[in-house]
Amino acid sequence: MDKSVKEPLIHITKRKMISKKQEWAIRLGSILLALIVCAIITTITTHLNPFSVYASMWEGSFGSERKIWSLLKELSILLMISVALTPAFKMRFWNLGGGGQTMAGVLATTTCMITLGGKVPSGVLIIISLIAALAAGAFWAFIPAFCRAKWNTNETLFTLMMNYVATQIVAYFIIIWESPKGSGKIGVINSSSQAGWLPVIGGKQYLLVVLIAVIVTVAMFIYLKYTKQGYELSVVGESENTARYVGINVGKVIIRTLIICGVICGLTGWLLVAGTDHTMTTTIEAGRGFLGVMVAWLAHFNPLGMILSGLLLVFMSRGAGEISTAFGLNKSFGDILTGVILFFVIGSEFFINYQIHFRKSHRKEAADV
Repeated sequence: MDKSVKEPLIHITKRKMISKKQEWAIRLGSILLALIVCAIITTITTHLNPFSVYASMWEGSFGSERKIWSLLKELSILLMISVALTPAFKMRFWNLGGGGQTMAGVLATTTCMITLGGKVPSGVLIIISLIAALAAGAFWAFIPAFCRAKWNTNETLFTLMMNYVATQIVAYFIIIWESPKGSGKIGVINSSSQAGWLPVIGGKQYLLVVLIAVIVTVAMFIYLKYTKQGYELSVVGESENTARYVGINVGKVIIRTLIICGVICGLTGWLLVAGTDHTMTTTIEAGRGFLGVMVAWLAHFNPLGMILSGLLLVFMSRGAGEISTAFGLNKSFGDILTGVILFFVIGSEFFINYQIHFRKSHRKEAADV
């Protein structure tokens, strides 16, 4: 009986080191392969020219100045939430409550604009609504942070459930403030006076929103990389026991970090109401709290890298909508192409972290000897 153990055909090992050039080569190669697969799917299922479809996707995002600014606005809001979640994830606190914390900021801003509109100057109202939004977002993040630090609760479920609570509270106040009564919506807040609306800079409606997103992103990069607090949350993420051993107050770091997350999410809610939408709905956050998790993960929790990963997701989302309009296809087809591209992009991370080895044939081994 042959008791020899056969070597497996495929052997996977974790890469010890890989250069940045190799990382980007793998990512770009995965996107190219995804585009080829999408072209095949498009040709077989719709008989359309895949290059025309890709051109339509490009047109949907960059076809005009208006579309470019709309894309930048969407990217800025998504980037803000992604950046907000980053310090918690670096600390291995799985904060899935970005949506709820943003909705808290939305509700606080709307409350100020409705109750104080016309009663105080618009500039003062902007400052009051900003402070209220920051405080509301911070408070909504503080609750699960305190429970985690005090009683070691499960932050994943806690923050997730907080999203639904925030959404239902918003729905309650929409019914109170609905205009006209029975419509189930608030409509544009202070449409005639524009009280509490952010000012338009340089004739560009969303320029201020974009600038704030850039400032927050750069500030978060500096905070995580060059400050003592950024170092402390990294140590807590590696090992809470080690952090306690070196004298770090883990509970304090958890609460402080989540308050920062909540403040940025509250700021995002303020921008949504005062800067872009000027209304409040239960869907105003549009699932960005969950999408922000993917953006942050794809960028390996690097705030600057999130600009690229966020741009990719926003571009594909807008491109999917443009395909439906241009070719009369069901929007689901655009979502299929988006899913294929995301599958390859996420899959590329496997090949960045791991290396595949194939079993050598006996002839090859003999030749090597």
